[in-house]
Parts: sequence; C-alpha cells; structure tokens
Amino acid sequence: MRRREVIALFGGAAAALLRPFDARAQQPERMRRIGVLIGIAPDDPVAQTRYAAFLQGLQQLGWIDGRNLRIETRWAAGNAAATRKYAAELVALAPDVIVSIGSANVGSLLQATGAVPIVFAIVIDPVGAGIVESLSRPGGNATGFMQFDYSLCGKWPELLKQIAPGVTRVAVLRDPAIAAGIGQFAVIESVAQSVGVEVSPVNVSDAGEIERGVTAFARSSNGGLIVTASAQAVVHDDLIITLAARHNLPAVYSERTFAAAGGLISYGPNFIDQYRQAAGYVDRILKGEKPSDLPVQAPTKYELVINLKTAKALGLTIPPSVLARADEVIE
Repeated sequence: MRRREVIALFGGAAAALLRPFDARAQQPERMRRIGVLIGIAPDDPVAQTRYAAFLQGLQQLGWIDGRNLRIETRWAAGNAAATRKYAAELVALAPDVIVSIGSANVGSLLQATGAVPIVFAIVIDPVGAGIVESLSRPGGNATGFMQFDYSLCGKWPELLKQIAPGVTRVAVLRDPAIAAGIGQFAVIESVAQSVGVEVSPVNVSDAGEIERGVTAFARSSNGGLIVTASAQAVVHDDLIITLAARHNLPAVYSERTFAAAGGLISYGPNFIDQYRQAAGYVDRILKGEKPSDLPVQAPTKYELVINLKTAKALGLTIPPSVLARADEVIE
C-alpha cells in the first residue's frame, strides 16, 4: 500500500472515531428537576434574600436554572392546607430532589413520598419529629440542616431577664400545630423558674389570635415576650413587633430578621448559611449520593443581635456584658 493511501486510511479512521465524541459534545446538558417548598410568602423580602442565597449556592456548584436545572418553587405562606397541596404537587412532578424549608413542610412531603430525596433546612428536632432516624444516619429519604438544638431555647428567658430585670411574666409565642412549637415552650418553661419569670403560651395560628393573646397578656404589668421559631411567626413578624412596641413589652426573638425590623433582641443561627448549605446537599444528591448517607448537620454558631433604638424606646439600658457578646448592634 502506498504511503499516501496509508495516511488517508488512518486519517479517515481517526475522523470516524472522533465524530461520536463531537456529536456528544454538541448535545445539551441533561436537564435535572428539583422542587422547592418554602413556608413563607413569596413577597417576603427576607424569604427572597434567603432564596437568592440558595440559587447562588447552586450556581457556584454549576447548576443553572434553565440550563441544566429546572426549579419548581412553591410558597405556602404559613398555610397548612397550601403546604399539603404544594407538597403533593411537587411530588407528582417526580423531581430528582425536593428542598423543604421548615418543619411543617418536610412533614407534609414525607407523607406524600418515601422515595423522592428531600433536603430540609431550618427544621427543629428532626429526630423527635420522626423526620430522620438519627442525625448521623438519617436512614430514610430525607436529610438536611436542623435549625438549632432545643437547649438554645433556654437562653431566651435568660437574655430577657438580663436586659429587662423587671420582667416577671413572659408570654411565649409559639405554633402549637407543630412539634417544635410544643418542644420550644417546654424547654423555656423548664428554665423559667430559675430566672424568676412565669411563662404562659400565646398561639400564633393567625393574626387575630396573636393580637388577642398579646393584648390580653399586656393588661398586667412587668411583662415580656419570647417569640419562638416557626413559619407563622415569620409570616406575622410585622404584627408581633408592632404589638411589642405598642404595649411596651421587651421581646426576645429567635432570628436576626426580627431585630433588624425593630425587635429588641434576637439570638439564633444564620439562616442564609443554611440555604447555601442546602444547595451543597442538593448537588451531592444530583451526583448520586443518597440522603440516608448524608448526616443531618446542626449550626455551629449562633448570632446575638441587639437593637439599641428599640431598647431606648422601651427605656432599657443594655448591660455592657450583653453588649460585649453581641455579634451585631443596630443603632
């Protein structure tokens, strides 16, 4: 065979071998689908900020909505019926994974599916709520990031007493419809006597119930508020902060957004970090890992935020020892 024919033969074979790879390279990326169920209203600026952090976390890992990922998002706005409806809708779409924000949401999703992987965030006591078997080995189709350990709740009456020593009565705003609402109140009640306060629950099922409960509580003197963590508290945050100011009630909240919006003091985890971390678990599941093998993670840092403007309006002087521990002071 002549040299020219040999070159042509090998050249043609090489081109034939390369063509399948070229064709594959030109094919679009496989489109994956995830569902997102959030317990807050879509027009809530705090919810939008957190959701943006989640999307940014996905993008940093190479997942772009509309390119290689289709995201179906539902906003339940603290409505139990909507939560159940949207949970069923998302499961029916057969996504690769569902992201669930809040304890009530993940409960509804687990009732709807035992197969679709679920990544949760901002969930209190996932073991006690029956969401996972254990933190280190979740065991089922759900894993994620717990909001905080219940022991954190015992810090709230201590903080309230430190910044408002005259408080002897505390209304604890909680959602009795979720196990976390009952659990948080139990921990607060267990330490209340040791710090010299008497606690009573106020349910946060709807705006009317909140206003009636806080107004009735405020008729007696020396009162204060503890606002426990729940989607309902976030949905009604403006109302709660307004009622605390109207009735001159010092209040401790579970997250920074309340203090930033005019609440007196907050102590809790950074939720934006949890949204970003949730994106990391979504990435790992999309790449083949199983929720049962991914441990549930707890926050490693809690933030103390103090609103000095609100303290001044209430006639309170924040002790230097508390100010020194603050991660953020709002003037």
